[in-house]
Parts: sequence; C-alpha cells; structure tokens
Amino acid sequence: MSDTPSDSTLLAGPKDPDNQINPEVLQNISVTLSIEVGRAMIKIKDLMRLTQGSVVELDRIAGEPLDLLVNNTVVAQGEVVLVNERYGIRLTRVVPASERLKNL
Repeated sequence: MSDTPSDSTLLAGPKDPDNQINPEVLQNISVTLSIEVGRAMIKIKDLMRLTQGSVVELDRIAGEPLDLLVNNTVVAQGEVVLVNERYGIRLTRVVPASERLKNL
C-alpha cells in the first residue's frame, strides 16, 4: 500500500488534523477563468485570409449555453448577461464534481 493519500482522502479530509489543508491557502490560489462561445477548425491558409468583417462559423447553435472553464476544465454552463454595461455570465448548470473528475 502507498503512503500517498487517495483522492477520496483529499476530498473528504484526512483523519489526522495535522494533515488537513488550510482553507485560506486554497482560497488564495489563482485560477484562469474563461468563457467559451464555440470552436472552429480552419486551415492556416483560410486563417491568413481573415480580414476585418470576416465571419468564422462556430460549432455551436445560437442560444446554446456557453461553457465556463476553470484552468481549461468545464465547470459550468450559462448565458450571457449585461451587468453595469459589462458582459457577464448567468450560470444555468454546474457540472457535478464526479463528471469533472472523469474528464481529467
């Protein structure tokens, strides 16, 4: 048996209080948050032909939810909203942790 803690031990918290992760440390870790509208695959020659006003067709249908990614992992989906003249996202679905772990 290994001395390395399992994922379930890390998620549930170890039995030994000296090995617990300080929540304040976790809360101060920076992550990259991004919103994905859609994707497209194009050839480099087509990419080089793009100019102002060009339209690139994405793989999503209008009205389909956007993906909210944290460090390139989808954690939620939502819709665009306008908040004080800035864009935001209203979450409509949060991806369950069990589903996110499958994609790692």
